[in-house]
Amino acid sequence: MQRISRTFLTGLAAILPIVITLALLWWLGSTAERVLGGLLQAVLPDLLYFPGMGILVGIGLVFGLGVLLQAYVVRWLLGWLEGLMQRIPVVKTIHGTVRDVTKLLSGDIHKQFGQAVLVQFPGSDFKLVGFVTREDFAGLPDNLGGEETVAVYMPMSYQIGGYTLMLPRKRIEPLDLSLEDAMRYALTAGVSARKDPS
Repeated sequence: MQRISRTFLTGLAAILPIVITLALLWWLGSTAERVLGGLLQAVLPDLLYFPGMGILVGIGLVFGLGVLLQAYVVRWLLGWLEGLMQRIPVVKTIHGTVRDVTKLLSGDIHKQFGQAVLVQFPGSDFKLVGFVTREDFAGLPDNLGGEETVAVYMPMSYQIGGYTLMLPRKRIEPLDLSLEDAMRYALTAGVSARKDPS
């Protein structure tokens, strides 16, 4: 029975990420087609509309927003809107979490984290993977950091969360992994990691 269960779980682990990814893409595409396609069908004559136009318009809108965000006025407006959302009690928690995760997944990890490191626990052989988030504490209270202090974010496996530790620089050592691979390693409890070929 154990062997059957193990075989089943192995198959499930292999297929589940693919199924979830495809289901998410299907949901995004069908939602874009239903909402934007419905609007286009109401505006355009039947001869001009074709199935899938809602998805194409959705992709175009996202790309257009990316272009617009390069303008100062649009960035300021978006910043103002985010500031407003951060003042609404429940909304700020949801928005902050989603924003941080999307920044992380969109390749913005290099702006958030400086370097992947190993943190040595004092008096033990325990080590944790962390990410340097601040080395300069200018403008912050004196007891928060110093010349030989760094802020290191320690993510929790399989969760969106973690701890920020103020550590002496001597307690950390650089990790020979890319930021993406180190984050994957930390978030999957060490199960998944790729050595950066470069």
